[in-house]
Amino acid sequence: MNLNQVTIPVKDLTQANAFYLKLGFIQIVDTPHYARFECPGGETTFSLLLESNDFANGAVIYFEHEQLDDWVAQLKSQGIVFAQDPVDQRYLWREAVLYDPSGNKIKLYWAGENRLNPPWRVEK
Repeated sequence: MNLNQVTIPVKDLTQANAFYLKLGFIQIVDTPHYARFECPGGETTFSLLLESNDFANGAVIYFEHEQLDDWVAQLKSQGIVFAQDPVDQRYLWREAVLYDPSGNKIKLYWAGENRLNPPWRVEK
């Protein structure tokens, strides 16, 4: 089994598409109410669904990149605003935080070996 896709709500699909393209994702579906993106360097996708009603999305989307600090610097130079610059977390991940135009929380991170094999991993 493999998790392939997560769909998040957005208020303005055109604005959201532009934002995720600026982050470097590859758009593979574009309709008036739905968009899907492929993550560069992988086989996973995520999608955006136009939502006309008010919503509060409690989900956090994580995108992993080995050169996190360089990626964040590049995005900042393009005008992307971060709520938190890359910081080493107590759970051994390095994370930066930003929000998409609809207020969805995004964490750009690098965890390396600790993503799947943290020191506290549960063994069978």
